[in-house]
Formats: sequence, C-alpha cells, structure tokens
Amino acid sequence: YPKQFLPLTSEHTMLQETVRRLDGLDEENPRQGIGVMEPIVVCNEDHRFLVAEQLRLIERQSAAILLEPKGRNTAPALTLAALATTRDGNDPVLMVMPADHTMRDEAGFRRATADGFTLARQGAVVTFGIVPDKPETGYGYIRQGAEFPASGLSAQAHVLRAFVEKPDAQTAADYLKSGEYFWNSGIFMMKASVWLRLIECFRPDIAEACSKSLAGGTSDGDFVRLDQEAFRACPSDSIDYAVMERLSGDSAEEGTPALVLPLTVGWSDVGAWSALWEVRDQDGAGNVLDGDAFVHDATNNLLVAHHRMVAAVGVDNLIVVETP
Repeated sequence: YPKQFLPLTSEHTMLQETVRRLDGLDEENPRQGIGVMEPIVVCNEDHRFLVAEQLRLIERQSAAILLEPKGRNTAPALTLAALATTRDGNDPVLMVMPADHTMRDEAGFRRATADGFTLARQGAVVTFGIVPDKPETGYGYIRQGAEFPASGLSAQAHVLRAFVEKPDAQTAADYLKSGEYFWNSGIFMMKASVWLRLIECFRPDIAEACSKSLAGGTSDGDFVRLDQEAFRACPSDSIDYAVMERLSGDSAEEGTPALVLPLTVGWSDVGAWSALWEVRDQDGAGNVLDGDAFVHDATNNLLVAHHRMVAAVGVDNLIVVETP
C-alpha cells in the first residue's frame, strides 16, 4: 500500500487520521461558525475501494470520492474538488490536506485552521508554514513578508513573499537563523470560487481539462469517475507552481491576498523511516518498538515487527522492518 493507507503512527491509517484531524473544529471555535462538511477525497481509481473501506471503518461518509485515471499532481486535484463542491451553488472554504502527514498537536492545528478559515472567508489564499526546528534540506521553504493586519487570530499572519526550492545545507542553516522561512507544508485554505478564478487566470488549460473531465464523468454512489480522455489530456502541475508562486508576486494586482500562517504542531510528512522514528513514542533509550519487538542494551533503533518477533541486542541506530 502507499503510506496513506498504512497505520504508521497510530491504530488509524494516515488517511483516517487526516479525515479525523478536524473533528471538534467547530465546537472548539464557536465564534467562527465554521461547520465542517464531509470530506472530498481525490485519489487514483485503483484505490477507490481502499478509500471507501477506510472511511467506513471510522464511520465516516464522504461528500465525494473523485477517481483520477492517472495522477496529475495537486493543482488538477484541487480544481476537481472545487468544481465538485460548487456544482450545487455553494461556495465553501476548502481545506486542502495531503493524506500522508502527522501532527502531534492536533488541537493546535485546529486553532490554526480556524485562523485560516477567518482569512479565507474574506477572500485570501492561505498556506501554512511549518516553523523549522533544524536546517532541513529535504523540504521546500516559504519566505514570509510583511505582517498582514487581521484581528481575532491566535497567530500573526504574514504576506507570502516567495516559495523557495529545497536548499543545500548552508542555505538551510541560513534560513533557520533568519527566522523568515518556514517549511512548505502543502496545506492550503481558500474559497472554492477563489481557487477556480485563480486557476482559470494562471492555468486555463488545467481549468478547462478538469471541467471537461468532470462534466463528462459518471457517478456511482460516492464514486465520481472522470472522463478518462479529457483528464489524461490535463497538464500535471502542483498548487505551488500553478498558482501560489505567481500569486505571491502578483497578489496586490489580483486583489487576492496570499498569506502564510505559522504552524508549530509537531508536523511531519513521514518521508523516510527515520522520520517515522522521530514521530513515534520512544522508550528511555530512544527505541521505537512496533509489534512483537524486544531490545537489550540497544539505543535509537526503530523495530517494526508485523509477522515474527524481532530482537535487537547491543546495537544502535538501526531500522529493522519485518513483514510477511
């Protein structure tokens, strides 16, 4: 399975954790009147039953499961979701969440989400920057600009100055020291109509292909199958490249503020086994044990045992993953 469908950090899979992450948002932030709707999931057609079953197991419904015949990155995925959610005349704020993230402080994430909702409801496009705790070379970065005046927020919003590619080690150290840079989380908020207007402005080819593929598609319960020929003709591009980078330079001209909110919530995209070791609970010697695993005189190990017992004796800094 792709990691989204695996229970890597808890009893729930990463997809299930993502769906559950906003539970309680409206109760915790009553002044905003948020009202969380059921999720829209955009996935590959091959994963349709996995998605449906994992939602069923946590007793959740989906507003729609949009099935892509071929992956085309995040900008078309968001465009499809925005089109699907506005077909009935509504214009909700969309919270765009990759399904492979973990967060230790989920209440803190919901507070930041409430801030983002306040800004997005007023027409802004909001992204969330992870406050870095080390000079990481494996992530893209966001550079913040001037403070953005807004009242009633739990954290200060800033104008989005620029997206920055993955740096080398020295540049990453300089970013950390400056305090102006965040890790790019890939999490966004905006009204559906705002995204559709922006994608039509900056990438009309993506907007047209997505519109045709959805209009020519068919529905089967929760599943929405796209017109395959129309969607395969859609260019592949990310939200960052298709819109956000252009918006960060042209936001005043477009009249759409592009903003960044800081996140300090123990975030990880679990991009490597070492990242899984970092986000899981460790024993006093820094070991992470999952399943029938045993350690003696061993430190800083990750042991994952799914089928047989795994024992580590007198070793350090190892990753051992045992499956059938």
